Amino acid sequence: MSAIAKDRAIGVVGAGTMGGGIAQLAAAAGHPVMLYDAFEGAAETGKARIAKGLEKLVTRGKMTAEDVANLMGRITVVVALDDMADAAMVVEAIVENLDVKRELFAALEGILAPDAILGTNTSSISITSIARDLRHPERVVGMHFFNPAPVMKLVEVISGVATSPEVAKTVFETAESWGKIAVHAKSTPGFIVNRVARPYYAEALRLVEEQVADAATIDTCLTAGGGFRMGAFALMDLIGNDVNYTVCKSVFDAYYQEPRFRPSIVQLEMVNAGRLGRKTGRGFFDYADGAEVPTAATVRASTDTDVIDDFAFGTSITVDGVTVQPTDGRRAAAIARATGTPTVVYDHIADTGTHLGIATSPDVPAAVVDRLVATLSARGIAMTHLPDWPGLIVMRTVAMLANEAFEAVMQGVADEAGVDAAMRFGVNYPKGPIAWARELGLNRVLSTLDAIHDLTGDPRYRASMGLRIAAEA
Repeated sequence: MSAIAKDRAIGVVGAGTMGGGIAQLAAAAGHPVMLYDAFEGAAETGKARIAKGLEKLVTRGKMTAEDVANLMGRITVVVALDDMADAAMVVEAIVENLDVKRELFAALEGILAPDAILGTNTSSISITSIARDLRHPERVVGMHFFNPAPVMKLVEVISGVATSPEVAKTVFETAESWGKIAVHAKSTPGFIVNRVARPYYAEALRLVEEQVADAATIDTCLTAGGGFRMGAFALMDLIGNDVNYTVCKSVFDAYYQEPRFRPSIVQLEMVNAGRLGRKTGRGFFDYADGAEVPTAATVRASTDTDVIDDFAFGTSITVDGVTVQPTDGRRAAAIARATGTPTVVYDHIADTGTHLGIATSPDVPAAVVDRLVATLSARGIAMTHLPDWPGLIVMRTVAMLANEAFEAVMQGVADEAGVDAAMRFGVNYPKGPIAWARELGLNRVLSTLDAIHDLTGDPRYRASMGLRIAAEA
């Protein structure tokens, strides 16, 4: 099998934001598209929404009026599932309810040709469960788009226990022919992105719980320091704290209360307070008109002082009798006790980073901190003096993301390239977590996790065997 031919029809069930986006994509690729929604008038509304969005692209010079007319001409609203009989593939984007999806596919199985593909855009329900009661479960496959579907590059192609490899290959190649980055995944809770991304939120929330820093400072370290496009708290506010908390709890329960996925009381309290994020006007940040925009806690040098000319990120140097080194997960005080030398540890920073967190052992002179501040300031980098905490912020977050990525690979959810592509194109991480970990050094990532685990005793920080084996190699 290869990609579905462009002259073959694609059916889309569900004309909401996601279904409309999928219909637009398929039509833009040249397919005739049949759009259906069970609610009267919803499909017409969905098609009108597509047209309105495309008109904006014409205004911005991204499309011509003729292109829009041709694309819209390929989308036909149908009033019954029976009208989709000629479709080569039908993709559902309906309510996230297992029974409803099973009922839909049971109906479609009696309508479509025997070789037609049944695709589901589910973000959380087992593909195996959806297909279970069908006569031909081998033709059910996950085709998980990310919102907005016409813009986001990633499609997770998810195989259940019964999914035919040929069907998965066809959907994979079809997604690529639509201009998407496709990745194969096995049907497990969260698939790739919603599983591997969990530490991004969890560690930020845990850092607030531990009073390491406030939300604005953590977000600044992650974005201006680590290179992430959006900070964890700003992203949770955008998604909705109720939605994010529900996903966290769902993944936690699906993995039988695996400690790595433990939800946060801090986020639960935000939900209890009705502070759901942008949609309610307040979440971790205040979105009311005129609200003060919080900024990261930063320090300035107390006096004019000399810069440290030979300071280079990723290296360890001695400054006025003080060791300055990148974090390996150990607290600065622990390193100072082991070496007998006052110690400064600093966080990971991206090549273009403009913000850096540091921590110090109690015996580090203020003059050395002043010199570090002056050195960073001369390079356009602001500094936050954090509590002496294991792994700091960016390094701790990246280590946990990499750990979950290696665990997913070890369990056969996807291969390394697939995981990295999924995180880069599904949630816009600056690097795939596995490639990032290899760049940092797997032993450094492993030592960071081990140090946090040893200090806290929390099983959420136990290192994946997949990571350990990769580090040994």
